[in-house]
Parts: sequence; C-alpha cells; structure tokens
Amino acid sequence: MRLTMSERRVFSREAAVRYRQATKKGRSEILDEFVRQTHFKRKYASWLLRNWGRRVFAWVDGQPIRIVVGAPRIKRPRKRPRFYDGAVFEAVKLIWYLFDFMCGKRLVVLIRDILEELISSKELKVTAEVKKKLLRISAATVDRLLRNEKRKLTLKSRSHTKPGTLLKHQIPIRTFSEWEERRPGFFEIDLVGHDGGNSEGEYAYTLTATDVDSAWTELKILRNRAQKWTVEALENIRETAPITMLGIDSDNGSEFINDHLLRWCNSNHINFTRGRPHRTEGLS
Repeated sequence: MRLTMSERRVFSREAAVRYRQATKKGRSEILDEFVRQTHFKRKYASWLLRNWGRRVFAWVDGQPIRIVVGAPRIKRPRKRPRFYDGAVFEAVKLIWYLFDFMCGKRLVVLIRDILEELISSKELKVTAEVKKKLLRISAATVDRLLRNEKRKLTLKSRSHTKPGTLLKHQIPIRTFSEWEERRPGFFEIDLVGHDGGNSEGEYAYTLTATDVDSAWTELKILRNRAQKWTVEALENIRETAPITMLGIDSDNGSEFINDHLLRWCNSNHINFTRGRPHRTEGLS
C-alpha cells in the first residue's frame, strides 16, 4: 500500500537527514529504500533528499519564485470565470419575481417551458448566449443564485407568544395517541394579534377555537392577552358552541399556561393539554 502525502512528507524529512549524514555507499542504500517506499523517480528522489529544507528557485505560472523544498505549498484559488454570470442572474431573478418566487426545482421546469414566450412577448430580453445558459441551468444553481434575494424577503418573526413557565408540569404535552380526535369536542386554540405590523401599544386579539373532528371554528375578540379575557372567551364558546367542549390544546404562551385557565378546565371537567415547545404539529 502506497504512502499518503503526509506520510511521504514525514518519511522524506527523516530520510533527508540520514542521507546528508551518510557516506557515499550509505546514501545509495538510503536512496534505494526511499524510491522503493515513495515510488518517486530516482532522479527526483535524489534531488529531493539533497535539497530538503533549502530555498531554491522554481517556475510557477511562468514566473521564477523561491520556494522551500518540502514545505507545504500554499493553495491558490483557481481563477475560473463564472459560467452563470450577472446577465443570467438578472434573467433568473426577473422570472422568479414574475412567477411568485418559486423554488428552484419548479422554476427550472417553468423556464424551459415558457422561455420562448417570455422572449417573444418582450417580457424578457436576453442574448442568445444567456438563453442557452438558461435552458441548461440546474435547480441547485438557481437556488444558489437567488440565495441573497431570498434572504432579503425573509420576514422576521412577529409572534406574540411568550412562553409560560408556570404549571407546565401540571399541563401534559399532547400526543396524537392521547386525544380522541375522531370524536367531536376536542378544540385546538390559538391567539392571533391584530397589530397591523406595529406591536407597540395596545391592540385586539382573536381567540380561535377549532374542533379537530368537525372543523367547527369559533372566533372571539379579546381586548388584550390578559388571562381574564382568555378564560371569559373560552367560557362563552363552551356555552354557545353546538359541540360540547371536552378538551382544549394550546401552545405554550402565557395567556394559556396559567393557573387561572387550569382551574377553569378542572372545574368544568375539560381535558387541558399543550403542544411541544417550538414545534408546530398538524391537526390530522
């Protein structure tokens, strides 16, 4: 089995020390062993052992430079022109905007199907070279070209849910096996804030309660996220909904995970569960 490059480098350094200290006959034996182990040409192996660690001149890219024999070479990045240049990027971005920000896998199929129509209708103006590149571009390349554009359009989190830390050990995490979802009466509840894009100050909330089995949904407007209004809205739903409320499942927001709501559920014999923190689970 041949030596790796790192093993060759270590072996060469040790052999070079012994080579310089040996007699003429000893050098020949060391050279024979070195060629046998490294599979270098004998002439190159002899030059390497003689000059190991010394500064010599070498030609790199047509220019003479001084190097240290045996020292690891500095890797230089390959200077290769970009195939999908700025013109291709602008064309891909325009098509991406025209067709509602599709993912790369769907967009490349659309490009191949509709590129001729876009050019003929003058929605897209490209050269023959750019057109040829667009027809062969891959989905991965499209996603790579649009990476920064997608970041610009990413919405920052606007969730109003603040984790409730109290009583979590008393409110079990809901699993699909523990709920009778094919039986009416088990509601998923959530709170949506109507802040209009500015979360400062006071604004109304909507409590949404959806029966998992029938999809019957009740909506109640809340003045704010106070525990009092949450329980009052749920009591109103329990009394007016055409379905008997048997259980509720909420997120981990403090408007739900509190002693006030837990006592209300216990007094009305309602099963109260919560979802896993930082997880979104479906209703199926």
